[in-house]
Amino acid sequence: MPQYGDYQNLLYGAALGGVLPRVPVDFATLEAQACAALPPSVRTYVQGGCGDEHTQRHNADAFRHWGLTPRMMVDCRQRDLSIDLFGMRLPSPVFMAPIGVTGMCMQDGHGDLAAARASASTGVPLMASTLSNDPLESVAAACGDTPGFFQLYTPKNEALTESLVRRAEAAGYKGIVVTLDTWVTGWRPRDLNTGNFPQLRGHVLTNYFSDSVFRSLLAVPPEQDGPAAVRAWAGLFGRVLTWDDMPWLRSLTKLPLILKGICHGDDARRAIDLGADAIYCSNHGGRQANGGIAAINLLPDVVAASGSTPVLFDSGVRSGTDVVKALAMGATAVGIGRPYSYGLALDGEAGAAHVLRCILAEADLLMAVNGYPTIAAVREAGVSRQG
Repeated sequence: MPQYGDYQNLLYGAALGGVLPRVPVDFATLEAQACAALPPSVRTYVQGGCGDEHTQRHNADAFRHWGLTPRMMVDCRQRDLSIDLFGMRLPSPVFMAPIGVTGMCMQDGHGDLAAARASASTGVPLMASTLSNDPLESVAAACGDTPGFFQLYTPKNEALTESLVRRAEAAGYKGIVVTLDTWVTGWRPRDLNTGNFPQLRGHVLTNYFSDSVFRSLLAVPPEQDGPAAVRAWAGLFGRVLTWDDMPWLRSLTKLPLILKGICHGDDARRAIDLGADAIYCSNHGGRQANGGIAAINLLPDVVAASGSTPVLFDSGVRSGTDVVKALAMGATAVGIGRPYSYGLALDGEAGAAHVLRCILAEADLLMAVNGYPTIAAVREAGVSRQG
């Protein structure tokens, strides 16, 4: 039975024939090469964070303060990384976190479709962002048989919100992920110093410009007056959500409702009480607020408060080792963000798929060496604070 860790055998075998990976297998080299390849405006937007970027750096660094304890004399020749989520059996606990400029990570502007095809080829679910260069319907179709989820930035206009959700349902997405912390953009010096805000230049707004409700709000179609359409988008983006909005959010769909940005146990409990089907523990990778606690350090409290409700996690995940640590701390599924976007920048669909396979291979091999044949064994072993 093939295992994710077998990917390293393919890489070694190819090297015997003189073929080395087109895309690096480690994050540091991956980031360096991708940042050299990306246009400056895309690079600063993808790589940058909020304020002095302390929280962004701390998100990744904090994983080093948690350690795994290996268990020996366990038969780990076969590992099972599959999970159950919303009644679906998924082959691994990894998903592709939503990134608003995925489309721009490729020269042809269709990074969203390439990411979806990488999802289809690896079986790793994609959370498609509202901010996309391709319509959400096309992205869903490109995911093939791999389940996808739709991440929603909730507009101020309720009819537009409802239209986006209806489209996501019709396209076959398996859940709606509502981002809670982006009704206003955080202070991002890299972008401010260069006046770089892609949406204000008309990028990644296809889901709005293709929406019948949005188009009905315009005097003329976006194709005839793009700047006016961008101004309309700017005026509609970012509804402030409160707990009083939960009945309305819950009424929008029968699909699983996932609240993204929950970092406190009390918020997790309240969200579940008001109808959330899953909690998504994330601090937006440090892009929206600086000065916060690393997301991985907040995960245990959120997991404890969520009980049997699934907890998804992202922020600072750079490797398969990080994935295993998050699972050991109780995450149901773990999101990969910047790494796959860098893979897209270097080699499109194949690059993103390679990055995902590398992360899965590292996670699988770590479980094998540490004596964890299943995710249940990972959680039983847990983690210990170190340093």
